[in-house]
Amino acid sequence: MKVRIKFSKYGALRFIGHLDVMRYFQKAIRRAEIDIAYSEGFSPHQIMSFASPLSVGHTSSGEYFDIEVNSFTGEEDMQKRLQDVMAEGIDILKIKLLPEKEKNAMASVAAADYLLTFSECFTPPEGWQEQLLKFYAQETIPAVKKTKKGEREMNLKEGIYRLETRKEGVYMLLDAGSGSNLKPGFVMDFFFEKQGVLLPEYPFRIHRIETYKRNDGGSLEPLIP
Repeated sequence: MKVRIKFSKYGALRFIGHLDVMRYFQKAIRRAEIDIAYSEGFSPHQIMSFASPLSVGHTSSGEYFDIEVNSFTGEEDMQKRLQDVMAEGIDILKIKLLPEKEKNAMASVAAADYLLTFSECFTPPEGWQEQLLKFYAQETIPAVKKTKKGEREMNLKEGIYRLETRKEGVYMLLDAGSGSNLKPGFVMDFFFEKQGVLLPEYPFRIHRIETYKRNDGGSLEPLIP
């Protein structure tokens, strides 16, 4: 049986990297006495798949991972048992027993939305909201993205599904597919570079609001609808 778990990440634990989050949940699942399934072979490990790794320093209210279990005591019971062993900085928000045909969390991710605010060390120049909306209104936004294999030319506009300026900062709905993942920090870095603005180190605070998949009709919906 496959189970999907939604959690939030905040506070000091936003500085914990993805591999440490995986280890944290492996230990938490044992403490919660969840009947998780293990792989076979010489080095069995818990069968677990995370949706989309969150960058270090970011907070989130829409993180997901899947596990396989040998037995299932109910969504509410599993949520309570896991929440009872959580440290401050991670909360279990929702649990869902998945149908057999459901793709795993990592393969399901299509998009994610974010709220980006400015750190105390950076005050954006006057009129930045209007300039950002003009930037987004372009039909194409040519950019160069650095990857592990080198540099790749891309049209930034294709990966930005929605962009809005808000009182508290910038809202973005972005492509988060495994082959086309676009990060909000990259979008804003590129925008300010085009404006000739020199950014300090860590100019933004970024919060992932939700992670989405595409349903049978092609529309976006949360990984747990």
